[in-house]
Amino acid sequence: MTLVGKKIAIFAENGYEELELWYPYYRLKEEEATVVLIGSGTSTKYVGKKGSYPVTVDTNINEVNSKDFDALIIPGGWAPDNLRRHQKIIDFTKEMFTQNKPVAAICHAGSLLISANVLKGKTATCFMAIKDDMINAGIDYVDEEVVVDGNLVTSRTPQDLPAFCKSIIKLLT
Repeated sequence: MTLVGKKIAIFAENGYEELELWYPYYRLKEEEATVVLIGSGTSTKYVGKKGSYPVTVDTNINEVNSKDFDALIIPGGWAPDNLRRHQKIIDFTKEMFTQNKPVAAICHAGSLLISANVLKGKTATCFMAIKDDMINAGIDYVDEEVVVDGNLVTSRTPQDLPAFCKSIIKLLT
């Protein structure tokens, strides 16, 4: 399997879950995809939830166009709550979804999908703390390590990362 020629966006923001950003980042680079770390524009460097592994983004949301990307990955942690405060982040997420490109959200990342208003009628999973919010946004909730519904990929926790990444790669090949 190879993802040569594929360009993947990964959002970064303060409070991101370290494993949920770095595992997909390196896994997709292994498949030879171009992986671009995109920040909200408030900084060029963001700190993870545990304060380790700070990330310097490649660009920010003000400099990118969803048409230039093949997929979007949204790590969890507390970052999605910060990301959803930026309308351009919400718009980019919704554009990727409506362009039928893979949009992958893990853990608390579903909260950004709620703000992008893309969940109604979808089957998905998430971290249990936002389960009710996701259900109220219109999903059919299932408690599984990964759920794929069309171009939407969702997972619950860092333990689900192997299945999460396999599903993203499968949608891109």
